[in-house]
Amino acid sequence: MSSAEVVPESPVSEWRDKKRYWWTLGMLVPGAMIIVLGLVWGLNQIGLTSVTHVLWWAGPILVYILIPLIDIFLGPDGENPPEEWMERLDNDKYYRYILYAYIPLQYITFFMAMYLITASDLGWLGFDGGLGVIDKIGLAISISFVGGIGINTAHELGHKKENLERWLSKITLAQTFYGHFYVEHNRGHHVRVATPEDPASSRLGESFWAFWPRTVWGSLKSSWHLEKTRFERMGKSPWSIKNDVLNAWLMSVVLFGSTIAIFGTEVIPYLILQTILGFSLLEVVNYLEHYGLVRQKTASGRYERCSPQHSWNSDHICTNVFLYHLQRHSDHHAYPTRRYQILRSWDGAPNLPSGYASMMVLAYFPPLWRRVMDKRVLAHYNGDITRANIHPRKREKYLAQYGATASHNS
Repeated sequence: MSSAEVVPESPVSEWRDKKRYWWTLGMLVPGAMIIVLGLVWGLNQIGLTSVTHVLWWAGPILVYILIPLIDIFLGPDGENPPEEWMERLDNDKYYRYILYAYIPLQYITFFMAMYLITASDLGWLGFDGGLGVIDKIGLAISISFVGGIGINTAHELGHKKENLERWLSKITLAQTFYGHFYVEHNRGHHVRVATPEDPASSRLGESFWAFWPRTVWGSLKSSWHLEKTRFERMGKSPWSIKNDVLNAWLMSVVLFGSTIAIFGTEVIPYLILQTILGFSLLEVVNYLEHYGLVRQKTASGRYERCSPQHSWNSDHICTNVFLYHLQRHSDHHAYPTRRYQILRSWDGAPNLPSGYASMMVLAYFPPLWRRVMDKRVLAHYNGDITRANIHPRKREKYLAQYGATASHNS
């Protein structure tokens, strides 16, 4: 199967990446919180203090409202770089520096938020005292989006071979205390993707709320098992600083311990809130990426090789830019080390009806999600529901509902 063919508007030798400078918008999420400070100050100066309460909720407003609306307006992308440009794009360090720049912005925002949450006097911002509880919750939720999207930055860096990028991946994961993702995603999920054994592949009929505890606990257990097995093969104890689960968690311990030492224990509930919501943002993306899709077993009893048919894609340009082409998920699974700027849109891969940002909102409401997605899973398997990855507790229900169709098409 080949990627979607796109005829360049100009000769290959003159081709240019039209998104080259748009990629910097990925830094808008952490940058937005810095912009919010300026807006809050300005509104307080002209007496519009009541309006500032909304601005502390900038994270969910941007991700759940503004980006989906822009996706609808701009529509899909679909352009692939010519093959002759792949190596040149891959070696262009400009694209790496964009990822690197996210990390200092992420932690500037994090510490800024911790200060604002615990400060008792914000007169310089135009407040009489500190922030109210609702404002603090909004701010904590907003920085959870910075940490959650930071996991996607860590995802991109963690797949690379350079030690610097792998360590930067772990540093980025520290805010959400999800360092074990570095191990589980690369050596667990990419091996078991779209199979019942993968905790990060959601099943047909499984709601996001049922998927969440299964994937969170399952991924944690799997990451420890993978590292424990690796050390056992070397004849060593896994209780070592070289254990990639432990050294990643240690970064979070240092970060959280330093934050509490600097800002006091008042910050603890907000730290916990932003942590849980941050890694939950990753898990809702995991939920929609492989929903109901499964690799079939071959005659040997092994699963078939992962192909574009085993990932839900979306090529809406706005979310693509914000998530570094994460939506071109089929190409990512086919070529995990391929850098984001050269990921391709594939013909024949199953596609979501909208961008990831819109679909995340839908996933929070299971009846709506099933109404939109179940029929797409069924259509993907040409009416044969038995070929889907069905949630065990819902299997009889789905077979009863679609069994006649399945028998007819099998």
